[in-house]
Amino acid sequence: MTKAPITKGLVALFGSAALLTACNSAQERAEDQREDAAEASAAASGSAIAALGLTEAQLLDADIIDASNRELGEVEGVVRGSGGQVEHLLVELEGSNPARTVQVPVAGLKPVKQGTDTDLSTTMTAEQLTALPDAAPAQR
Repeated sequence: MTKAPITKGLVALFGSAALLTACNSAQERAEDQREDAAEASAAASGSAIAALGLTEAQLLDADIIDASNRELGEVEGVVRGSGGQVEHLLVELEGSNPARTVQVPVAGLKPVKQGTDTDLSTTMTAEQLTALPDAAPAQR
């Protein structure tokens, strides 16, 4: 009789693990699709300046940093307005678990050259970035 509760417990445990794996796989597939779309968009825009004096590819390579050069997030994509101009960047927040992607307005960001890399400096704090709403699922 003690086998039934143990068996049910194991079934529930394995079922939960399978569900978690499926969710992670779906999330990973969605992230891969977003990255592929962002890279395709950057390739299509070529050497055209997208925002802040940078090409879309350069924006996608950038990290968001604070005034002390601490990384706050990584640019994952761009959001264009109705006129085609880049208005927001999709930024995956550093240290978020599960990973969170938020829309950061381009206004207020400043390119900072660091060796061969260009990052984007913000006056927003990590807490302010965390308080931003999640990017819409279609954008992530």
